[in-house]
Amino acid sequence: MKSKLLVLGGSGLVGSSFINSSKNDYDVIFSYNNNKIKIPNTQSFQINLLNDDKIEKIIENYNPNIVLHTIANSNLDLCETDHDITDRLHIDVTQKIVNACTSINSKLIFLSTDAVFEGQLNKKYCETDTPNPINYYGKTKLKAEKIVLNGSINNVVLRTSVIYGWHEKSRFTNWILDYLKDNKSVDPFSDQFNTPTLIDDLVQVILQIIDKDISGLYHATGKTCLNRYQFATLLAKIFSYDQTLIHSVTKFEKKQNAPRPISTCLDSTKLENLLNFSFSDINSGIDHIFNKSKIN
Repeated sequence: MKSKLLVLGGSGLVGSSFINSSKNDYDVIFSYNNNKIKIPNTQSFQINLLNDDKIEKIIENYNPNIVLHTIANSNLDLCETDHDITDRLHIDVTQKIVNACTSINSKLIFLSTDAVFEGQLNKKYCETDTPNPINYYGKTKLKAEKIVLNGSINNVVLRTSVIYGWHEKSRFTNWILDYLKDNKSVDPFSDQFNTPTLIDDLVQVILQIIDKDISGLYHATGKTCLNRYQFATLLAKIFSYDQTLIHSVTKFEKKQNAPRPISTCLDSTKLENLLNFSFSDINSGIDHIFNKSKIN
């Protein structure tokens, strides 16, 4: 009998990519909010986790072996201005999910963020570094991490960053590529550094974590630390678009409600060594999505 796998947030980039890679090996059910999608050989249900208190009962009734929790408010500026919604979604909902998973002894895998760090140039953060988030998104995700790790020794927290791929939900790459394709200019930041993560890599890592029953806190990002302007320039180069359409900006020129760390690049060596896996650097990652673009 196949193990049961519940994906919370199945219509997003991570959720849908993971489902498509796991559906043949697991009995998969997934949730969605507004964006209903159909994936063969799976079940799904609609739920608004801000307005519906049934998630604990749903988890207990389905009784999955593994729960993948991908749900978050990824709009950092909205998180900064609406603390109530952010608290409810990141903290309260996560606590309910942890409660349910603990009661039925399900393994919970939670996606967190590099935004739990304050950001220092010329540094890659490892798991032993002390978090110190500077925006409300990062603060609530850090609280959620602690809830997950305190819930069970079997649970997993994966800190990841700027997830991209050849996918309709890959926001940054789609913005850059769609605009450049139409000969429109883009203005990515030159003072925000991250380690972008190829979705195909992240999916493979999660599958291995499940297969090997690994638990704990890990960083799970690509190898290359770069800013958004550099990322956009590499996209233009590999996709043969006009690089002169890319104009860098700084946080002083393009205001955002939520403060952004300068550099929250992560070191994923701990997880790579544990799994004998190597995350893609940015060039091989973009090459990968370029090759996919020629097929799809």
